[in-house]
Amino acid sequence: MKYLTQYTHELLALLAGSALPLAFAPYSLFPIAILSPALLLLSWQYASHKQAFWRGFYYGVGMFGFGVYWVYISMYQFANVPWLGAITLTIALIAGMALYPALLGWVLVRYFPNPFSKLLIFPSLWTLTEWLRSWIFTGFPWLNLGCSQTDSPLSGFVPIIGEFGVTWLVVINASLLVYIWQNYHYFKRLLLPCLIAITLWITSYQLMTMTWTTPIDKPIKVALIQGSIPQELKWTEAFHADSILRYLTISQQNRDADLIIWPETAIPLLYKDISYYVPHLIRQLAYEHIKYKTDFLIGMPFGDLHSEYFNSVLNISDSSQMYFKRHLVPFGEYIPLQSLFDQLLHFFNVPLTTFTAGNTNQTHLQAAGQNLGITICYEAAFTELVRSSLPNATLLVNVSNDAWFGYSIAPYQHLQIARMRALENGRYLLRATNTGISAIIDDKGKIVTQSPQFKIHALRYLVQPYQGITPYSYIGNTTIIVILWLILGITIILTRKYK
Repeated sequence: MKYLTQYTHELLALLAGSALPLAFAPYSLFPIAILSPALLLLSWQYASHKQAFWRGFYYGVGMFGFGVYWVYISMYQFANVPWLGAITLTIALIAGMALYPALLGWVLVRYFPNPFSKLLIFPSLWTLTEWLRSWIFTGFPWLNLGCSQTDSPLSGFVPIIGEFGVTWLVVINASLLVYIWQNYHYFKRLLLPCLIAITLWITSYQLMTMTWTTPIDKPIKVALIQGSIPQELKWTEAFHADSILRYLTISQQNRDADLIIWPETAIPLLYKDISYYVPHLIRQLAYEHIKYKTDFLIGMPFGDLHSEYFNSVLNISDSSQMYFKRHLVPFGEYIPLQSLFDQLLHFFNVPLTTFTAGNTNQTHLQAAGQNLGITICYEAAFTELVRSSLPNATLLVNVSNDAWFGYSIAPYQHLQIARMRALENGRYLLRATNTGISAIIDDKGKIVTQSPQFKIHALRYLVQPYQGITPYSYIGNTTIIVILWLILGITIILTRKYK
């Protein structure tokens, strides 16, 4: 690899990054999550720290350019951002995210110049980089390597060490692969890395058979209502009544369900304005609950445009409550560092929205006799936020509106993220969306049934509540992150001592 030209290395990094999204849904070629970082590491082995920075940057451009191109669709096609502004903001996001692997490469080569030390520290640095990306500037935890392993044998580790822990194992495999490639002609050197890799995969395969949580109560009948409202019509005033009545009609056709769930902003109106378009809607839903013993979860905005308003879920049951979205989408639901970006967004004529974030500590919504751990859309990507509802929540619910992303790969990626949350916490997860993909996900992270996209559909299933707690639900990310920092510190000390 060291004899390749600089441009060949950079092209290799770009192609390796572009291939990485193939490891995720809808392609789900999970071995690529090992091969792609391995190729990047090979390109760094004999590079200067400046070369490593740029190769990492090109890798990130390929990774996020292919992996999150759908951001452009949401802005240009549905948010009415002019094409120049949509392109500029999408490129800015991709470039910003590409800085993470770029800085990873710079640090790895600058402080760990020995090729063997690179192999040792690469898995920890990569995982810590993902962790930093999940919370810096409110976080963008998309395309985390661990999430690509929902259908691989490594998924057995998910309930124990979570998504970031599995990312670490994936990159350990990448480092082992590079070591084996570089030492294939030294048989004795291959025994230990091959033994480590085989042990990891066999152990994970055995862990897949383990159950960490237990069923509680009887299964409940649920119906997820997918109204398939076109995004270009969803917020049109003339379509408000038709949209809401569609959801009501489909719900009345599924009155035997114990719990009916409408997706995010299924009612595209503030709570106080509903009666103007559909008189007595809330009273009608309350009547359905009383007469047919059916509970409802309804996605809608709540508040006052002149003060503050929330992206929320209303619970209509014996104890009606509301959940307010806690982690808002930057530049979609609020403007971070508004004084810095305000003029730029006005220049590109970007529509500005200012939702208010809900309190971090909210009581569980109760419906169908169960405590529900609620997340709205983007919140499902944040491991600690979902984990915070455990152990009290017996079911997890995610409502979303992925119509923003059209026919792109984003809804499939979002569904895979939801599967990871179900597997981490050992709970069924009910995912209700406007245009799909709505799904029922079991406690092992497997999809037991799902809706067709862009079709009006009521997804029915008999869902089993669970109690108990997985090791990951108990310890969260803290333990694995502390271990990674310790590995980093110890490696630095040993590198200096035996330089």
